Amino acid sequence: MPSLRKGWNIQTRVIGALMLRELTTRYGRENIGFLWIIVEPLLFALLVGLLWRVMKGPIEYGVDIVVFVVSGYIPLVFFRSSLSRSVNSFTANGSLMYHRQIKILDLILVRFFIELIGHMMAYLFVALVLGAFGMFPVPYDIGFLLLGWGYYALFTFAICLVVAPLSETNEILEKFIPVTAYLMVPFSGAFFIVSALSKEAAQIVLYSPPVHGMEMMRYGLFGPSVDPQYDFIYPLQFSLPCMVLGLLLCRVIRKRLVVE
Repeated sequence: MPSLRKGWNIQTRVIGALMLRELTTRYGRENIGFLWIIVEPLLFALLVGLLWRVMKGPIEYGVDIVVFVVSGYIPLVFFRSSLSRSVNSFTANGSLMYHRQIKILDLILVRFFIELIGHMMAYLFVALVLGAFGMFPVPYDIGFLLLGWGYYALFTFAICLVVAPLSETNEILEKFIPVTAYLMVPFSGAFFIVSALSKEAAQIVLYSPPVHGMEMMRYGLFGPSVDPQYDFIYPLQFSLPCMVLGLLLCRVIRKRLVVE
């Protein structure tokens, strides 16, 4: 147990140091610095929400359209950003592998945690600001809201674990991966609720694991009025094997990785 605790403490410090290094490298110390990681998804989400309000009016699926779009778009931006950051993460930080305490998995975890924390903080910030003006509802079930975020994050991390090593093997694949992130939009659950779709369409989108996480978030935020459709087991049946595959690919790539 003491050795396990010591190893955990070392790895925690390594992750913390790498996160500070990544934030400084990415955002620098000028202007608002690392706060951009909150501001970027916030601006995207609010602008898209306002655009939807202008085009479709104030209400969508029986709830405020700005809240509906923002609450769905921020997790979607989190997925896209995490996927983009996972590409070439080994090559970009290969020199760090000279340090014995730094493992190849740490390089993925650091970028994933930065995106997760930044987008969840953006979600919280917009909820507090809009809530202060009575424009954001008090969550119906905050536990379900966090559970939905957990399922969405687990799926995102599983995909990043596969994408990161694969992006090191082929330049064409490296260029193709960011484009595929846009194909995720209709299968993310960000701009619809499953109960409003036809039976055939609902069956199709429920094959997408993040839709289940998004439906949990919708229920946690808006309650049973949105008639959420989700499954607790199916997303895990996809994400966990995907994580195992990603870990195996990382192991293979580590043996081939040339540290400069």
